Amino acid sequence: MGPARQQIDANRWHFQHGPIDLVLEAFGAPEAVARAYEQAWRRFETVLEELVAELDLLRRPVEETTSAAGAVGRRMVAACRPYREVFITPMAAVAGAVADEVLAAMTEGNAAVTKAYVNNGGDIALHLGAGQTFRVGLVADAGGPARHGHPLALDGQFEVTAGMPVRGVATSGWHGRSWSLGIADSVTVLAANGAAADAAATMIGNAVNVEHPAIERRRACDVDDNTDLGERPVTVQVGLLPEEAVAIALERGAERARGLVTGGQIWGAVLSLQSRFRVVGGLAGLEGR
Repeated sequence: MGPARQQIDANRWHFQHGPIDLVLEAFGAPEAVARAYEQAWRRFETVLEELVAELDLLRRPVEETTSAAGAVGRRMVAACRPYREVFITPMAAVAGAVADEVLAAMTEGNAAVTKAYVNNGGDIALHLGAGQTFRVGLVADAGGPARHGHPLALDGQFEVTAGMPVRGVATSGWHGRSWSLGIADSVTVLAANGAAADAAATMIGNAVNVEHPAIERRRACDVDDNTDLGERPVTVQVGLLPEEAVAIALERGAERARGLVTGGQIWGAVLSLQSRFRVVGGLAGLEGR
C-alpha cells in the first residue's frame, strides 16, 4: 500500500505509510494552513522510500554511518552521533527525524503558519512562532496492562513556549514501539528537535536498569527478525519490583539524563517506573504526579 492521508477533523490530518503514522496540525491564516498540509503531504509521499533505500546503512552502529544520503537519514545520524561511545544505531532517532522532516516541509517559506506540530506515534516535532505555546500531555505508561482498551488519563502536562530551546518531545520505554535495553515504563525527553529527543530518550531509557528475577530479557534477534540490536538482551517483561530496585533503576537513568542536560543535548526529562518518577532539568514545573 502506498501513502494515505485522511482529515481527522477541521484542523488535524492523519498521514500513514507502512510503519509511519503521523498526526499533523497547523495554525494560522487558512490559506497558509492549507498550503502547509499540501507541502507536508508532498514530502511525506517520498519519506518511506528514501528510508528503505538506505535501511541497511541506518541499521549499522552510528560510527559507521557517516554517509547517509537522504535528508531523514542525515537527521538520524546527527542525532545519534553524540552517543557513539556506546552502541547506538541511527534507527534510535527515526521517528523523531521523520517528524522533523515533515514539519520542516510544512513550514518552509510559509511564515504565516504561527505554530504547528507533527506527532509520529508520540515523538513530536514542534514549530512555534513568537509568543506561541504548546501544552503537552504526559502518559507515563501507555503500554501498561491497565491501560489497554481504556482512555488514557494524563499523568502530567507541561508547557513549551517559543522562548524555550525545545522543538522536540520524544518518549521511550520497554512498552514502546521499539525494543529497550532498560526497564523504564517511559522516559519523556524535551530537546532542540524531535530526532535529538528521540535518541536521548532511547539512551536514558536504556540506563533505567537493574538486575532482578522479576525482569525477563531475551536476545533481540530471538524476538524480532528485523531488529538492529543483534544479540543484545532486550526487556520483554517487568514484574513487580521492590521499591529499592525501582529507586536504583530510576537513579541510574536520572544520572544519565543529568549528564545530557549538563552537556546541552537535552533540556529536560521525566522518567517513570512502576508509578515512581524522576524529573530532571527544565521540567521542574511539571504539573501532575
